[in-house]
Amino acid sequence: MGDRICPWWMGYVLASPLRRVFEDPGSMLQAYVQPGMTVLEPGPGMGFFTPELAKRVGPTGRVVAVDVQSRMIAGLKRRLSKAGLSERVEARLATANSLSLEDLRGKVDFTLAVAVVHEAPSGSWFFEQVADATKAGRSLLFVEPAGHVSDAKFQAELEAAIAAGFEVVDWLTIRRRQASLLRKKAA
Repeated sequence: MGDRICPWWMGYVLASPLRRVFEDPGSMLQAYVQPGMTVLEPGPGMGFFTPELAKRVGPTGRVVAVDVQSRMIAGLKRRLSKAGLSERVEARLATANSLSLEDLRGKVDFTLAVAVVHEAPSGSWFFEQVADATKAGRSLLFVEPAGHVSDAKFQAELEAAIAAGFEVVDWLTIRRRQASLLRKKAA
């Protein structure tokens, strides 16, 4: 994976209910996630956004949460179990070489990539795999922390997304974040 992977113990901080004071997953996702969708969440950590995604896809939808750290996945599974949402989420362990999405080729309706691309070996590595899993015409919400990822780095990541087959649909304003809504182009 990338040079700077968030340590597993930060997962508790990042999934804290206090974070909702600054960032509301529900309002952030309401325009993008509908019942019955297949949603991909790379780098969920211990699941700040995952329970909201699971609620929004409903009993007929599916969330595939992929993390490189087994302790993050274990924490995520505990949170989902307590919330009664485990059956809607498939938690997967990625490897250093793959996001392990081969079985999702062309099946993903929406991807939520929050503060994760900068942790990947490269933007190209990340976006090529996500593009392969994404249906044509479907969206990816790409968000990076502004203080942690420079404007130049964000732009380079965005260029990698475009090279992988995505196009910029909108620039979003999210507090202390650089964010863009992307859509996979038709083949």
